[in-house]
Amino acid sequence: MARSIAALALAAALLPTAAPARAAAPDGPCTSLRHPKAAERLGARIGQALRGRAGTESVAVYDRRRGIRCAVAAGRRYDSASVVKVTVLGALLRRAVDEDRPLTAAERLRARRMITRSDNRATSELWRSLGRARIADFIDRAGMTRTELEPDGHWGLTQITAHDEIELLRRLTAPNALLPAGARAYALRLMHEVVPAQRWGTPAGRPPEVAWHVKNGWLPRPERRWRVHSIGSFDGHGEDYMIVVLTQDTPSMAYGIATIERVARTVHRTLAGTNQPTPHGRKRQTL
Repeated sequence: MARSIAALALAAALLPTAAPARAAAPDGPCTSLRHPKAAERLGARIGQALRGRAGTESVAVYDRRRGIRCAVAAGRRYDSASVVKVTVLGALLRRAVDEDRPLTAAERLRARRMITRSDNRATSELWRSLGRARIADFIDRAGMTRTELEPDGHWGLTQITAHDEIELLRRLTAPNALLPAGARAYALRLMHEVVPAQRWGTPAGRPPEVAWHVKNGWLPRPERRWRVHSIGSFDGHGEDYMIVVLTQDTPSMAYGIATIERVARTVHRTLAGTNQPTPHGRKRQTL
């Protein structure tokens, strides 16, 4: 009997140890190892904000402080419209770094017009000056792996994704090898100085004490279907997060803006615990 028990014990010892149970993979649009409940709550609210909206939307959010990441169809490609102007600015700043020089007066003037007023002529001049190869190199070095330049050089038809726009914002808002501190501060300053008429989109609903930096894009296409986008970063008062909302095939520009701002207000309210009007002080009608 003792020998039988010993044999059974030996056989059991030789059996492979069962693998420890793994945590269930998150199935919502938002995840965080440090704040899973907050991520789950944010994902549910973003879903509610998008429910019933006409057209197609993609959303990406990155909260650096809480470690929250959200992705709703974040790999889908869209015509960039004027959102690509931040990429052009990044490539311009990187060229100056490579050439160990400050921006020229002409480059500064064009960059300011391109970002703060969304000036297309200034953008085209910088695009030609930089050249396709340099812009493509910047995109590659920024980790924007699904962004594609339009073959014929139409910068507004660059194919972008919400995921890649978050990657770009991440490199504008924290130390990295691509852009030094001075270049990042300059880019964010221009994005904070956009003209009042273009401060819609992701800044909607931000807490008044949190600084905003935004670039929007809008492009009418055949049959009055619109591409309307907004990318923004938000910091200060203990916050550090980014929001990207891309939309297409909306019935009007105003409708696209309303969709973006529904999402933005949801994100700001959930992350920063407030629901304020747009930074220029005007509430927008939800369509």
